[in-house]
Amino acid sequence: MSIEKRVLGIDYGSKMAGTTVVAYMAEGQVNFRASEKKRDADVLILRLADELKPDLIAIDAPLSLPGVYTGLPGCDDYFYRECDRLTRAMSPMFLGGLTARAMKLTARLRDSGIEVIEAYPMKAGKNLGLTDFGYRQKQPDQVKLFGLLYSKTGIDLRNQARLSGHHIDAAIALFIAQQYESGTANTLGNLNEGLIYY
Repeated sequence: MSIEKRVLGIDYGSKMAGTTVVAYMAEGQVNFRASEKKRDADVLILRLADELKPDLIAIDAPLSLPGVYTGLPGCDDYFYRECDRLTRAMSPMFLGGLTARAMKLTARLRDSGIEVIEAYPMKAGKNLGLTDFGYRQKQPDQVKLFGLLYSKTGIDLRNQARLSGHHIDAAIALFIAQQYESGTANTLGNLNEGLIYY
């Protein structure tokens, strides 16, 4: 009998903006912890990691730089990794400080024995058909969106009060973490340069 691992999904935002949301399962329900404006989101994540002791975290942020910066053979793009081009994600270089913060945070989490992967909720959400109900729009039809999310993933947000897009992306990152643990997550990129899971 296999032991189910504890996983977290994180929609990672600016450090002090109050836009970072962590999603996790507790007693069969999706729970959220959100950062507060003018409070350090990375401190919240490290505190939650210590409290919840996850085996795996899926974070929506670049966790590596284009291979040209490390002299990786065949890599000559200064802006995009292969995984960014394939998923049409933003350049880690454009995101600058957020990328550096995410890489530093990941190093600390990995030092404490937690596996961390780079998740891309937007691509997963599109693949699941959530855009049909306004996913990533200002006013999504959350009843239909959450119904479809539940039927496709088992992530149940149907009894939650109205959620922000950051909460929804954290929940999708949680689903990506679950898929990764079960060996069924989609992935794109170069293993040596960086992979995106969706």
